[in-house]
This record gives sequence, C-alpha cells and structure tokens, in this order.
Amino acid sequence: MEMEEQAVSRMITLIQQRGVHDAAVLEAMRRVPRHRFVPEHLRAEAYEDYPLPIGQGQTISQPYIVALMTEALELHPGDRVLEAGTGSGYQAAILAEMGMEVYTVEIVPALYEAARALLAELGYNTVQCRLGDGNAGWAEHAPYAGIVVTAAPTQIPPALPEQLAEGGRLVIPVGPRGGYQILWKLTKRGGELHREDLGGVAFVPFV
Repeated sequence: MEMEEQAVSRMITLIQQRGVHDAAVLEAMRRVPRHRFVPEHLRAEAYEDYPLPIGQGQTISQPYIVALMTEALELHPGDRVLEAGTGSGYQAAILAEMGMEVYTVEIVPALYEAARALLAELGYNTVQCRLGDGNAGWAEHAPYAGIVVTAAPTQIPPALPEQLAEGGRLVIPVGPRGGYQILWKLTKRGGELHREDLGGVAFVPFV
C-alpha cells in the first residue's frame, strides 16, 4: 500500500511538472485506482508515465495525457460529458470522480463489458456505458459540455461537433494511422469551431 501511495504521488508530481495544474483533475487522478484498469501482470507499472496495453490492440493512455485532455475540457461538477472510446474505463472514472455526468461509447465488445463491470464495481454509478460506434457519438443525451475522444481518427467525425453544446469543448487527437497526431481542443462559439493545438501525441487508431 505504501509503495502504491508513493507511485501515485510520483505520478501526480510528474503531471504537475509537465504543466497540468487543475486541482480537481489532479485530485481525481490521485483518487482513482489506476492499477485496477490495467492487466494484472502490468499493475506494478500502472502509475508510470507511459501507455500500457489493455488487450484487443488497445491501450490505456499515459497519465499525463489523460490529465492534459481532462484539464482541456474545462468542465465543472454536474456537466454532461461524452467519451468516444471507453477502453479500460479509466478516463470515464476520472470524469466521474470529478462529479461529471458521463456517457461513454465503446465499439469493442470485450472492452465494453470489462469496463462497464469494473466501473460498477468501483461505484462509478454516474457513468452510462454503451456498446456502439464512437464516430456517431450518443445523440440522445446531447448537447454535451465536453466531448473527449481517446483514440485517433484521421479526421473529426462530423457527428461529434453537432452534439457539442454552445461554449463546449471537444478534445480529440487527429492524424494518420500508425504515426503521430495532433491533439486538438475545439471550442464551439456561435456555431463555429475554434481550434487550439495542444501538441503532438501518439494514439491507437480510432476503430
């Protein structure tokens, strides 16, 4: 337990050193047990600052990138947020820990079932999971104050900006398969999307 606490503290310190300072984001990342979201044989590496495989050709993103994307959403407790690509469920747990109303979509059945079960086991009951195509979003619950995409399409799926509330933010990596992508923060103002480049990233392709 003490070693785990030290690993968590080291993770938080590194995230802060790299420029993420939102107190709510950092506290959520301190509280969510990241080791529960990785395969058992990789749990000793759970709090290291790099992505880890979770099966089905997918990964759990490195802690810094999760923190950066979460901070960029600029959410407040009670906001409705959509995640395209549930993966392990870790990003959804972070958002739920911050008090958000979370809707998350996963296209891979095995990941969907595992994430849904784990989120329920850990008590994240504000997370609604759906098996489906993240490209289409989840229109029934739109508009969203924030949308986060946790895999990289080659272009922005048209449905996602349409489901964004006025003043809402879409955080999404966009770029070629198998290469580096740009992490974009898109803010919807007056029906237009205003882009901010958050830097280069390397995500698995959007399925």
